[in-house]
Amino acid sequence: MAFTCTAEIKDSALDGWEVIGSGGFGQIYKARHRQWCCDVAIKLLHYDDGNSSALLREINMMCTGSSPFVIHVHGVFKGRSPSSGSSTQLGLVMEFMERGSLASLQQTLGGPPPLPLVFRLVHQVALGINYLHSLKPAVLHLDLKPNNVLLDSSLNAKLTDFGLAKFSQSFSRVYKKENNEEWGTLSYMPPEAFEISYSPKRASDIYSFGILLWSIVTGKQPYANVISSIVRFRIPQGDRPSLDEIRQKAAGRAGLATVIELMQKCWDTKPSSRPTSLMCTKVTEELFKMHKHCINDAVHLVLKELDKCEEERLTGQVQGLSLTQSATVSGVEGKTVWDDVPTGPPPIQEMAGVWTPKETSRSRVEGKEVKATTNRYTSSPVVVSVFQISVFFFRRVSKPSYERVSD
Repeated sequence: MAFTCTAEIKDSALDGWEVIGSGGFGQIYKARHRQWCCDVAIKLLHYDDGNSSALLREINMMCTGSSPFVIHVHGVFKGRSPSSGSSTQLGLVMEFMERGSLASLQQTLGGPPPLPLVFRLVHQVALGINYLHSLKPAVLHLDLKPNNVLLDSSLNAKLTDFGLAKFSQSFSRVYKKENNEEWGTLSYMPPEAFEISYSPKRASDIYSFGILLWSIVTGKQPYANVISSIVRFRIPQGDRPSLDEIRQKAAGRAGLATVIELMQKCWDTKPSSRPTSLMCTKVTEELFKMHKHCINDAVHLVLKELDKCEEERLTGQVQGLSLTQSATVSGVEGKTVWDDVPTGPPPIQEMAGVWTPKETSRSRVEGKEVKATTNRYTSSPVVVSVFQISVFFFRRVSKPSYERVSD
């Protein structure tokens, strides 16, 4: 199978390989391109012999065109990875998205971001879908979900993971699924996907967009506490995620009533009743325009929260390191409490709009003690230098999640 990405990237061009994601398909690495002087992401498959038809097909899909709202493909990797030994592997080399996935953002914030950012994310996802659907022939993503929406350093969204993507002309005939074969992630799949004979269309992506829209607005995963067999049964019966929470917030907040209406149209049981991607994009554009003047403040607020959470994580690593060193040297648990390690005042969480940060952030705002951010380090009489702690404290390690997650 030929592919349209002409750049072939050898293993000799890459340095500093680091695993940043994995799944049933294989692993995602972050590496530094020596000549380009930038980080890239490399997707490799398990058990690849250097001629993987599955990966070549995905490369073809992602190289079909170029859009600022679809992940950019730099080229094809062919060579030896840190895990392949002496064998040659084939991989997909993509731009590295510093802020990870929408799913990781939701997990870190413990809820949705401020409304201006919500509406920008929704609009950018719609733009990505509309671009794919406008190609000749149209490309169907077929696995839209938070894990497959990646975020750059400014929290702009791009679609990724075309492992299930298909050209629409490939489904001119009804496709009969094999046993246990599914198209997409269960909670985001349209009701027609559960039929024995399933012919994916643009409307299949629109249904998934409706569920993804609900997830972005609420910051939650659909049917999170429901067993898969019930979800599989109830979706064709018309069950959808609850809109009660959004309705309660809609009063006095511009655009939420329109969002509810768009969701319901997108996840209509009848594919023919769902809007086109162009119609969705026009609606989301108007929603974003209402809040565009506040987007910079919203992005700054979220980035500040993400950086604070990263600092807390690194602080925990430093604490763990000092305790580990204590146990290694003394052979016993540390007994000395170091009160003179400078940590600075705890960060102050800004509160804005309708965004409610997770509980640890709220506790800090209210002046409550948060155990994870205590400034007392327990160790033995082994001195850990301020320089060593500073290195770990201020180091930024960004590891986005490119992996496929199956429900």
